[in-house]
Amino acid sequence: MTSLPALLIAGHGTRDEAGADAFRSFVHDLGERNPGLPVAGGFIELSPPPLADAVAGLVRQGAHRFAAVPLMLVSAGHAKGDIPAALAREKERHPAVRYSYGRPLGPDPALLSVLERRVDEALAGAGGGPGDRAGTTVLLVGRGSTDPDANAEVYKAARLLLEGRGYAGVETAFVSLAAPDVPAGLERCRRLGAERVVVLPYFLFTGILPERVRRQAQDWAQAHAGTEVLQAAVIGPTEELADLVMRRYREAVEGDIRMNCDTCVYRIALPGFEDKVGAPQQPHYHPDDDGHHHTHGDHVHAH
Repeated sequence: MTSLPALLIAGHGTRDEAGADAFRSFVHDLGERNPGLPVAGGFIELSPPPLADAVAGLVRQGAHRFAAVPLMLVSAGHAKGDIPAALAREKERHPAVRYSYGRPLGPDPALLSVLERRVDEALAGAGGGPGDRAGTTVLLVGRGSTDPDANAEVYKAARLLLEGRGYAGVETAFVSLAAPDVPAGLERCRRLGAERVVVLPYFLFTGILPERVRRQAQDWAQAHAGTEVLQAAVIGPTEELADLVMRRYREAVEGDIRMNCDTCVYRIALPGFEDKVGAPQQPHYHPDDDGHHHTHGDHVHAH
């Protein structure tokens, strides 16, 4: 048994089986890339296996220490509250286990390079190339959250994507829970003079929401024939993503964790969110997490 802490990858879950398969395949491939390191992954809701099964599997392999990395792009409620609460619950189930918690992936330069590549692929699919960037506006579409900090991170990613890459502009939209939505984002691009827009989903894998982005963009394009709308692919299980997860793992193991607490609604009183300061966090109760007593009053405080 290796002396290294095991790697636990925590995903949100999706009702889209292809998206769940992509996560499970990514976890498997990451284990293959790192022989000797126990690697497991689970979801906090919607998809099997639940996080509890992943932890139990690591324990059966003899792992008593692990580092958990949230496979999420932004620090929203799932990364800030749901996963830490779920990990605290697993600590109660397995008292001998010790764990550290890493940070979400964020707008890391490696992922920005993948996003840039996805834009170029969309341009190439329409017969263009990198030389067409100056006439291209990118609409980066995030998931959307009730957490203002998470939404701000998508805007940060958009600005970083704009810097030095020669696009006409990079605008931001969300597919749920936050404004502007995809049609409003496309309309903003049009009013700013964009003749060509690449809709770029800020998602790791395929799923219900990326498909919704595609449909909404397609519907808007059909009603606005004067604006060329191209659609880019999701980030996907790239080598850059695998390398980034391992960097987040090493941060967690070595104690170099840099959570974005300065604008966290659970710590700082932001306008309109004052009631969230100090709010207790409860884990999701996964439908496949059987054989355990669920005490819905259990809670922990966010990170």
